Amino acid sequence: MRSAIDLDAKTDRELDQWIANHERVARRTGTVQPLYRQLLEERARRTQAKHKLNLERSLESLQSAAVGQVCIRYGDLAAASGIKWTQAHHQMNGPGGHLDRLFDLCHARGLPPLTAICVNQAGIISGELDEGALAGFVAAARRLGFLITDERGFHRQCREECWSWGRQKSGV
Repeated sequence: MRSAIDLDAKTDRELDQWIANHERVARRTGTVQPLYRQLLEERARRTQAKHKLNLERSLESLQSAAVGQVCIRYGDLAAASGIKWTQAHHQMNGPGGHLDRLFDLCHARGLPPLTAICVNQAGIISGELDEGALAGFVAAARRLGFLITDERGFHRQCREECWSWGRQKSGV
């Protein structure tokens, strides 16, 4: 559902400012306005238009992994978009990167933070994030208003939420 506000008429900078304002209010009040979810979706749509990595395909891959109760590698997300890792890795991480926008979409759509089950090759069995990836995951969560005191514990909790969601979807 589109809002009465013409989001297409807003610049990327204006959109980012609105989102930042909503995030400040959400952190202070603990409430999220419906427009905020629309703003996140719009920013993801615009990001998609500029990048080769496909957000919807990545989201489908993450959902399938959650249902299968497994972790997925960053390279698997690139492959889901038909892109080699060497072409995708620079778009994957950091503020505004592919994983950041995926976290936004999960949040906007009421999904668990499925990016919690996306790890590097070394973490595929353990499900653990390396320090850099954990810092990025936590930064995205904090930006969205999550209160975090134990970063590793938070990641593990999010990973468990993904597995629980996946079991519910699979009927197990």
